[in-house]
Amino acid sequence: MFVLTIDQEGSRSTADRIPELLALLAPVPTVIAWERSVGDEAQGVVADAYDVVDAVLSCLRSGGWYVGVGIGVVERPFPASPREGRGSAFVAARSAVERAKKTGDRAPLAVEGPDGSAEAEGVLALLGRHVMGRSEAEWRILDLLQPATRGTQTAVARTLGISPQAVSKAAARAAWQEELAVRPAVARLLAWADAGAEPQRS
Repeated sequence: MFVLTIDQEGSRSTADRIPELLALLAPVPTVIAWERSVGDEAQGVVADAYDVVDAVLSCLRSGGWYVGVGIGVVERPFPASPREGRGSAFVAARSAVERAKKTGDRAPLAVEGPDGSAEAEGVLALLGRHVMGRSEAEWRILDLLQPATRGTQTAVARTLGISPQAVSKAAARAAWQEELAVRPAVARLLAWADAGAEPQRS
């Protein structure tokens, strides 16, 4: 099980953004729903590793969040609120978000848990740097692209009034295809860690 603890950067000098965060994360399926935990922090419990990747990258795209992912046990029966949750995943998430605040120039995220968590964090952080480095112009294009759909670049170019070559260059510059390829790999690493097992080495 995965517990995500997300803390607002610079909350003492900026407006409360937790309602914005909860709206951002609302589409991400949970076992225990997203909720403000304390002050400028939100928390939720997620069962699927792919959904964890979606949540983390959404936060990094939005900017201004420290993201901690804890992998481990969530004690049953599941409570109605993450504030009442217990188990090793909650402890790991607390440790992760505190470490995420000390990542410096790296993507502000950390993953704590069983063997395999460090590998998942490393790949997720690399992917996060690409997501954080994209411009608004690139996002306007990427948000319209449909993976594995023939002719999508031409359709996006027509919608935005630009050339297909401009769409292609923006997608390449933003490492869009690389992200699509890496997302499942990150999810697998998270799932392996959640299972308490490391990937087999050849």
